[in-house]
Amino acid sequence: MTDIVALTNLIKPEADALGFDLVRVQFVSGADEPTLQIMAERPETGQLNIDDCAALSRRISIKFDALEEEGRDPIDHAYRLEISSPGIDRPLTRAKDYTNWAGHEARINLIEAVAGKKQLRGLLEGIDGNIIKIDDRKAGSQETPLTNVHSAKLILTDALIAATIPVSTEGADEIEEQTLEEQED
Repeated sequence: MTDIVALTNLIKPEADALGFDLVRVQFVSGADEPTLQIMAERPETGQLNIDDCAALSRRISIKFDALEEEGRDPIDHAYRLEISSPGIDRPLTRAKDYTNWAGHEARINLIEAVAGKKQLRGLLEGIDGNIIKIDDRKAGSQETPLTNVHSAKLILTDALIAATIPVSTEGADEIEEQTLEEQED
């Protein structure tokens, strides 16, 4: 089994060196070869473009290759490396994510049930210390420690799309904007 904490400790300095915030490191086993998924973002935009992904991929590959040559291969089997931006319906993995995305819909899967539920879904209210607050659609306002979160992510809504309009359109072939009336036609 791959040690995600050890991998994260190897990957984080590489992301930091490029000025990126590491959002998530996870190993996913699938029908094909296993995949090391790394999500990162530029702190000022919350985005990562294709050149950023390539730069981080190169740094990680060089570091892992050097470790393998030293006989300290961090992953001792074949795998695919996948670098990406967290996307619009991003995972919530850090305490600051709950502050940054307060006011948006989220789904939080819990380790231990809160109010008889192992999943909370509703409007994210933020975090106070290490206590996450969410206005669950069915159970009302709920709180849980960050340590009780198994996984969490934003839910794609019109409000979230509006809040995540790209800060930079550099590299886009064309940007097409429509008014609400044009969209309804």
